[in-house]
Amino acid sequence: MGSLADFTGQQNTPNEAQESSSQMQALLYAVIVLHVIVCFFLIGVVLLQQGKSADLAGTFGGQGSQTAFGPRAAANLLTKMTTWAAALFMITSISLTILYLRSSNTGNSVFSGMKGTAPVSAPAKPGK
Repeated sequence: MGSLADFTGQQNTPNEAQESSSQMQALLYAVIVLHVIVCFFLIGVVLLQQGKSADLAGTFGGQGSQTAFGPRAAANLLTKMTTWAAALFMITSISLTILYLRSSNTGNSVFSGMKGTAPVSAPAKPGK
């Protein structure tokens, strides 16, 4: 994701750095939009699924189903869609983390803003 100047050791001009930062922000916002769309799609697909024989006929032991694709075909399609949506959700989640860390100038760790040592309390006095 660096330019040729990054690999050759030459310094980028402030104009190039600003352009790179704005491109990173645009990519971050695009991934956020994709992530939200995937979230809503995943919620919808999971809510559409039914358990095995979960309809009214399944309550009384019947195997009938009222789905358009048949009982197993709809489940297979929804299962595959759920799998792909979950995988895309994980990929966009990891991508958002990486892009946010690269676009922020606060440091590379959540511990970078913490103080070095914890306060030490005085030892307890012995009892009577």
